[in-house]
Amino acid sequence: MRQKLMVVGLSIALVGLFSGTAFAHPGGAAFDQTTMKTFDGVVTELQFANPHVLVFWDVKNAQGETEKWSGWLTAPNKLARAGWTKHTLNPGDHIKVSGRPHRGGSHIRQISGIAGPDGQPLPTSEN
Repeated sequence: MRQKLMVVGLSIALVGLFSGTAFAHPGGAAFDQTTMKTFDGVVTELQFANPHVLVFWDVKNAQGETEKWSGWLTAPNKLARAGWTKHTLNPGDHIKVSGRPHRGGSHIRQISGIAGPDGQPLPTSEN
């Protein structure tokens, strides 16, 4: 009996030891938390799906060329509690997005603020 208890205890300890990555969350480590930039753009797509809501938009650069950008918000269930639906932003909507840049220099933002087509800020969390 004692040996069975020891095997069960050791098994639980090993599972706990090696399961840390299963519960990890990427957080914002890929983004420069000290820098913020704001863009005016036009929505091309809204993906209201787990694990994060994704917004895709086009921006005109200084040369007048269109650049494709994207950014992520929190989970859709949190935004739904804040009043969002999958139709809060639609293709063609003019938006203003504030976000932190990706450390790798890609056109991805960790969105910290977003104003909808009416110019009013949209909630980015359920609080």
